[in-house]
Amino acid sequence: MNDGFLSFWQYEFFRNALVAGLLASVACGIIGSYVVVKRIALVAGGISHTAYGGIGLGFFLGINPIAGAAVFSLAAAAIIVWIRNKSSQYEDTLIAIMWAMGMAIGIYFVGKTPGYAPNLMSYLFGNILTIPTNDLFIIAVLDLIIAGSTLILFKEFRALTFDEEHTRIAGLPTTFLNLLLFCLVSLTVVALIRAVGVILVIALLTIPAAIAVQYCRNLQSMMLLAIVLGAVFTTVGLVISAFENIASGATIVFVAGIGYLISFLFRPLISRFLPQ
Repeated sequence: MNDGFLSFWQYEFFRNALVAGLLASVACGIIGSYVVVKRIALVAGGISHTAYGGIGLGFFLGINPIAGAAVFSLAAAAIIVWIRNKSSQYEDTLIAIMWAMGMAIGIYFVGKTPGYAPNLMSYLFGNILTIPTNDLFIIAVLDLIIAGSTLILFKEFRALTFDEEHTRIAGLPTTFLNLLLFCLVSLTVVALIRAVGVILVIALLTIPAAIAVQYCRNLQSMMLLAIVLGAVFTTVGLVISAFENIASGATIVFVAGIGYLISFLFRPLISRFLPQ
């Protein structure tokens, strides 16, 4: 097993994949904690699927599809916040429409793109083994933006996450904070697309945080544990996919799902070994 791992380590694509998994874990651990506690997983799913429209447009225009995904997902975040302020009654309906429209727009532009888009499936289902070095720098920059924004506005985001109504009464700009938080969700989606793809991104964004919330008493420790769990899931899933020659994105999410099941079934036992 060790010899096999070392044989993979000599390849740049495998090293890039490991680094990408670690970097993506930082984003999903921080923002995933907000998503789970604030219960906006449906919003994150809508944003991730809307991003596919940007991927298709990127292929059509001949630009980096990740850049197109970023534009579409940020636009989706702004629209969702606007609708929430106008009438939250239609929020879930709007998200469903954006979810479908994003996929439809992506498929339309891909169909209109001359030739064949060879990396299309990796954006849908993820292929962390194909991440180039340039994309690692993009994910690292996104991590810095996410971590920096969270550090500066941690108290405000915490108040917004646990009690938005009280935050509004206290005089904090909840609309701006929601917009910024949803934009950070969008950036996290962009960071995770190459790792697990549009279809599976919501799982990696929520599962580590969903496990962490069972054992942590504050948001800071929850974020740290979610980051560690994300790193473990992506690394183990990547190694398994390499040895078994199966899809890396699906394997990572499968490992994360097994981790959640173990945590759910053996929570009392696991809690005994954790500091109180």
